[in-house]
Amino acid sequence: MTRVSFLLSTTSALLALSAFTPASAQTINTATLVKPGTYAVEPAHTQVGFSVLHFGFTNYFGIFSNASGALEFNPQAPAASRLSVTIPVASVQTTSARLTDELKSPQWFDAAKFPNATFVSTSVKLSGVNEATVNGTLTLHGVTKPVTLSVHFLGAGVNPMDKKYTAGFEATATINRSDFGIKTYVPYVSDTVNLRIAGAFEKQD
Repeated sequence: MTRVSFLLSTTSALLALSAFTPASAQTINTATLVKPGTYAVEPAHTQVGFSVLHFGFTNYFGIFSNASGALEFNPQAPAASRLSVTIPVASVQTTSARLTDELKSPQWFDAAKFPNATFVSTSVKLSGVNEATVNGTLTLHGVTKPVTLSVHFLGAGVNPMDKKYTAGFEATATINRSDFGIKTYVPYVSDTVNLRIAGAFEKQD
């Protein structure tokens, strides 16, 4: 390939990518303007990240993926909104292949016996224009406990890639893993687990 051809190809690629900038998606950033209705979890861009304090030295991170579920979203009456999400425990990943496999074992999550973690909302309350507190129950490792999510609305609009109307949120929560019967190496690996969740939802109707 000549240098001129390479430059032309590169320019064409950059122009194509520019068609998918956030501006072209025409996103809105006010939750009350989002279309109401039924949304399904978009698994490719929904992630559940977690971190624990490792021997007091570092915060160690991992992630779950391939979530499924539904959101009944009513921006004009947020309390009527409902959320249900299922996460396959075997999707867990870390930067260590050995640890990733270990986390799936009976010593930790026991993915074979308890293949899914689920969250089901019980109440939704606004705490700001784009902020909400979502209370619900988390079932993990065969144990169900109440958990509170602090949720922030990011944006909504038609995804320029697949042409589907999509709404995106971020959420944070803190749990104690011992509450769910996962006590390996506590307190050397912290009982407290910090969760950071990226949720993408596609409108179904």
